[in-house]
Amino acid sequence: MEECRKEGKNFQRLVDIMERLRRECPWDREQTNYSIKNNLIEEAYELLEAIEKDDNKAMVEELGDVLLQVVFHSQIKKDQGAFDINDVIENLIEKLIRRHPHVFGGVDYASLEGEDHLKKWEVLKQKEKNRQSILDGIPSRMPALLRAVKVQKRMAKVGFDWEEPSQVMEKVEEELEELKNARTREELVHEIGDLLIAVTNLARAYDIDPEEALHKSIDRSIRRFRYIEEKARKEGRKLEEMTLDDMEQYWQEAKSKGL
Repeated sequence: MEECRKEGKNFQRLVDIMERLRRECPWDREQTNYSIKNNLIEEAYELLEAIEKDDNKAMVEELGDVLLQVVFHSQIKKDQGAFDINDVIENLIEKLIRRHPHVFGGVDYASLEGEDHLKKWEVLKQKEKNRQSILDGIPSRMPALLRAVKVQKRMAKVGFDWEEPSQVMEKVEEELEELKNARTREELVHEIGDLLIAVTNLARAYDIDPEEALHKSIDRSIRRFRYIEEKARKEGRKLEEMTLDDMEQYWQEAKSKGL
């Protein structure tokens, strides 16, 4: 109980500090929800990195930064007379209770399989948000790869999905051929988009997170290019002076070393 009181006092102190900053700090006072919107995305990715590294100290800091964004956005709206942090919290509490009837509403979900739980969850969300389509509610500004997976998974829930990975592989090959035949820039943009969608579907077919797979591939590219840079330094050469064949040779060398 004492711990709960401490958490409540600390949270109220945070809200009070934010309110004071909005009154007395020129920079904080001039901010709008729009002007700081990208900060939330940046902080979320920094938190994601801390989680992946299992760095508790960094997680404490980054969770705090994410929480700051929630409090900051809420305070801006409070200053406008729209809503405040209490409205945000109350809405969240009501939503958690509403979406967990098996915990708070006396509904027995124990006999249901995991997939049924997910379907029930989606039905509850669709009803409460009055969605006309199962694709409603997917943020249009999500990172494109994550958005593609989200859309594909929603469609798969009603059976609109490939049955075998081999079918998706054929689709990838089909889209690649269409890309080869593209002639205008508009066609190139169209076909590259379709190819990326097909590759995302292929990753899903093999139960691979395409976002994670791409991150790992980027990390490999960075390690191998740094190897090239290190080789150039040891030889007293500038990268700009190296030929593409030289760099490719070192790239393959780095690859053979498992980088």
